[in-house]
Amino acid sequence: MGNVLDDDQRYRAVHSRDPRFDGVFYTAVRTTGIYCRPSCPARTPQRENTRFYPTAAAAQEAGYRACKRCRPDLAPGSPEWNGRADLVGRAMRLIQDGAVDRTGVDGLAHGLGYSTRQLRRLLTTEVGAGPVALARSERAQTARILTETTDMPLTDVAFAAGFGSVRQFNETMQAIHGHSPTQLRERSRARPWADGVPGTIALRLPYREPIDLDAMLGFLGDRAVDGVEAHDGHIYRRVLRLPGGPGTAELSPGPDGPYVLCRLRLTDPADLTAAVQRCRRMLDLDADPAAVAEPLGEDPLLGGVVRRHRGIRSPGHVDPAELAIRAVLGQQVSVKAARTLAGRLAARFGEPLPDGLADGTGLTRAFPSPETLAEADPADLGLTLSRGRALVGLADAIATGGVDLGPGADRESTERDLLRLYGIGPWTAGYIRMRGMADPDVFLSGDLGVRLGLEGLGAPRSPGEAAALAHRWSPWRSYTTHLLWASLSDGEPAEPTDTGSRG
Repeated sequence: MGNVLDDDQRYRAVHSRDPRFDGVFYTAVRTTGIYCRPSCPARTPQRENTRFYPTAAAAQEAGYRACKRCRPDLAPGSPEWNGRADLVGRAMRLIQDGAVDRTGVDGLAHGLGYSTRQLRRLLTTEVGAGPVALARSERAQTARILTETTDMPLTDVAFAAGFGSVRQFNETMQAIHGHSPTQLRERSRARPWADGVPGTIALRLPYREPIDLDAMLGFLGDRAVDGVEAHDGHIYRRVLRLPGGPGTAELSPGPDGPYVLCRLRLTDPADLTAAVQRCRRMLDLDADPAAVAEPLGEDPLLGGVVRRHRGIRSPGHVDPAELAIRAVLGQQVSVKAARTLAGRLAARFGEPLPDGLADGTGLTRAFPSPETLAEADPADLGLTLSRGRALVGLADAIATGGVDLGPGADRESTERDLLRLYGIGPWTAGYIRMRGMADPDVFLSGDLGVRLGLEGLGAPRSPGEAAALAHRWSPWRSYTTHLLWASLSDGEPAEPTDTGSRG
């Protein structure tokens, strides 16, 4: 929405305090030096004193600090970055995942295939801030979470958040949040959702309403792999594979607001930014449900399904490599069967969690890494030899860099690379792209559940006819895939399955 609005339209959104635009753009007030989210309850500033910025980092670079009332640093993320497949979109996803702190700006630019100067120029032009400023904004938010929700010494917080020195940490927090780290810790009120469990970081993950969170957690729970994931009907838990070591996440609906309650346990607190962003992508929390529902709700075929399933999302995954392996296991079998196969693979090849990391959660191991599975014997996996060869070949391609599934990957290029592999057909590549790479515009025309959903709505179900029909639903075809799966439960004609045609 943000890049198609002019400033007068943005000002009207601010005047109406429309929360749909929170995180899409930020509004700054020249006379106060403060920037806010559009829905800020404070008095609307005069038009001539208002400035608009596409990112919080851009507002901070212009010298504004975050409003203490509306906390714009806690607004949902912009849906634009998941949808964009260009360099800027890929760079933003990598920066949000903590790439600058891990590899520096030079490493970020090299991974994207551009010079540092080109990358800086493009980001500054498009989003109003360069990679250093964008990373600084992410770093400040990570530091604030660690300051307010843990008892870590502030010196440890500074380095865990990625700051090069305590002085830099103190200056950045004062400039962005208007308080020193010590003041933030002293001012932080007791939170009923922060239960104080040692080693646990509790935080809120905001989203734009509406959202069918129970359905999404149920979707993940139906596919939960024993030992790696768990779902009790209300809370979803899973193991995270992070740069600094394994972690765990516990996700449940917030009791008193539009947020997901998230509890993390991390081997390395420096992985907080990556863990939060991966959980957000898995739950599609940066989506704009109104932008999706408006065109799909007016469609004569899908309109009724959209109204019955308000707030449906397109769940991603915290680990694209794991999702890719599980997509191979899910070829031409039911959800239940794929889950069983994945559980056997995890029990045999998964890495046990360190003692104390997941006490009382039912989680015991991380899903096998691509490097581990690449060394396996295809004939000794409990699968058909053909399926075993496909799985080992895919794992080897991911482990050696032949297939890039990272947040900065070019989705079109990755799909082509996948289709060159033995045993990877259009369904598998599309499923990986939709969920593993969080692409909002993938339609699984060969999927049995999609075809049954179309048939139930009186539409053609052959893959070719379905694909042609789906062109009118772009750029939201991933959401239509999930809507068609959900429609099967409306009349309960059949169980949805992740079955597709294997290449």
